[in-house]
Amino acid sequence: MKAVEITAVGAPDVLRLCERPMPVPGVGELLIRVQASGVNRPDVLQRLGRYPVPPGVSDLPGLEVAGVIAQGDEAELALAGLRLGDRVCALVAGGGYAQYCVAPVAQCLPVPAGLSDVEAASLPETFFTVWSNLMDRAHLQAGETLLVQGGASGIGVTAIQLAKAMGVRVFVTAGSDEKCAACLALGADAAINYKTQDFQAEVLRLTDGQGVDVILDMVAGSYVAREVQSLKDDGRLVIIAVQGGVQSEINAGLVLRRRLTVTGSTLRPRPVAFKAAIAQACFKTVWPLLESGRIKPVIHGTFAAVDAARAHALMESSQHVGKIVLTWGNA
Repeated sequence: MKAVEITAVGAPDVLRLCERPMPVPGVGELLIRVQASGVNRPDVLQRLGRYPVPPGVSDLPGLEVAGVIAQGDEAELALAGLRLGDRVCALVAGGGYAQYCVAPVAQCLPVPAGLSDVEAASLPETFFTVWSNLMDRAHLQAGETLLVQGGASGIGVTAIQLAKAMGVRVFVTAGSDEKCAACLALGADAAINYKTQDFQAEVLRLTDGQGVDVILDMVAGSYVAREVQSLKDDGRLVIIAVQGGVQSEINAGLVLRRRLTVTGSTLRPRPVAFKAAIAQACFKTVWPLLESGRIKPVIHGTFAAVDAARAHALMESSQHVGKIVLTWGNA
């Protein structure tokens, strides 16, 4: 099969189209003939040598795919309501940049009715991440207020739509007026240009000095101190990436007095059973919203697999709104 491999730690041009042996599914797994592969920030970090591959996982990048079930234990598939030839999308721990990819059956879901393979490939990593952190960790509830740092990212556009569908008031930050406008068009109640505005001051202004209930943070670093001050009583800060650095200083007294929660998670190394539970929660709650059109995948652009380096360059430029996807039709 053809695949995209990381030939060395470095810039996007270290990505190369190559030939690899086709992977073989094991117990509880299936083989997907991949039509589209999502591109995510962790793929870039892996290429830069900052996101180690978990033990036993393919060294090929790629955490989400969509395509057709080519092989698998038919009895196991039947238990999951799947058959050979079904269109599915899947969250994987690696190996997604390839024409064929092995995935745990429990981490596969049917492609939502009406969606293309490209749209389906944009779903698993972002929706599983947002669900796990906003619903399971932060316990976000209808009527609450959420701040999403990086509202124009793949995670951001997902968080905006999912939270709005739940009846949550959503504020976002973004790095340009154009990105802010895109977030508002997706349903955000307010958008803050972090390059020209102080997000902490804006959050307090928008909430009459109370702060927000939940913050979804992909920056960390110096942002954390200001985020703690932007939370209302019993507020929850969830950190899912550290693009601004791993060192943070906070007012611990404020955490005590206002009963704040500072937490975080990363999805890739978690066990299959954990991801399977997220998959089922998304299938029950999010998939109907996708099929009804209340939530829509936001695709900024697609690239042929041979142009994976260009896709990574775009990701690193942060000029995109929504998801970037590789396609394998002409690989």
